[in-house]
Amino acid sequence: MISLDLRGRRALVTGSTRGLGFAMAARLAEAGACVGVNGRSVDSVESALEKLRELVPNAEFDGVVADLVSIDAARAVERQFPNIDILVNNVGVYQVGDALSTSDQVWADHFDTNVLTGVRMTQVALPGMLERGWGRILFIASDAAVSVPKDMVHYSASKTALLAVARGFAKATAGSSVTVNSVIVGPSESEGLRTFAAGLVGDELPWGEAQAAFMREHRPLSLIQRVIRPQEVANMIVYLSSDLASATTGGAIRVDGGYVDAITP
Repeated sequence: MISLDLRGRRALVTGSTRGLGFAMAARLAEAGACVGVNGRSVDSVESALEKLRELVPNAEFDGVVADLVSIDAARAVERQFPNIDILVNNVGVYQVGDALSTSDQVWADHFDTNVLTGVRMTQVALPGMLERGWGRILFIASDAAVSVPKDMVHYSASKTALLAVARGFAKATAGSSVTVNSVIVGPSESEGLRTFAAGLVGDELPWGEAQAAFMREHRPLSLIQRVIRPQEVANMIVYLSSDLASATTGGAIRVDGGYVDAITP
């Protein structure tokens, strides 16, 4: 029987020292994968490794310190953590800004971090997956990719680009046992969201009340009417990384709490 057992697989999660990436790393390790934990500094990676080893004591983790600013950096990551079977392109940035005044630099930074880091890592990891005859590549997108907030046009455009990137790379794997998908994530709990929500509803409320007010006033289309837990996103990542998802490729899979008001992405 096919299961969610990922023993023997090597999974790299970019930007995995905290937030969604951290939850994905933990859940992949719980499923048996050896997980590469990536961050830009030695301190952040070592701190995350310590917490992950406490959380999943019998799991195998490797620290991968790198800022994926170039194809050479991506190749260096592959040397640190070779033979990647599962690649989760999670690293990303976001900030609010008026569409009429957002600078070229902000646009460029969002595309470089949110799009090109994943492109680079995929270009590095995909040939080996095809050669070995198995692989999973996931791009972490956002509900903003298809439901564009007026104060995050630059961010939304970068996440929309990921849907095309994932679909295009999936075509490069045609006829193989390698799959490529994007995952559309809705409003999910993180330090960034807490700060963002506090800026909108005020920082005097306890988080439970603040998130309820944020969802009610600023994300009213959510069908679950609450912030998504990181573990809920991580569960989908593990499924898509498994043999159970062997026929799911080239898609944009939603873990958005029903926020996107459409029946297709």
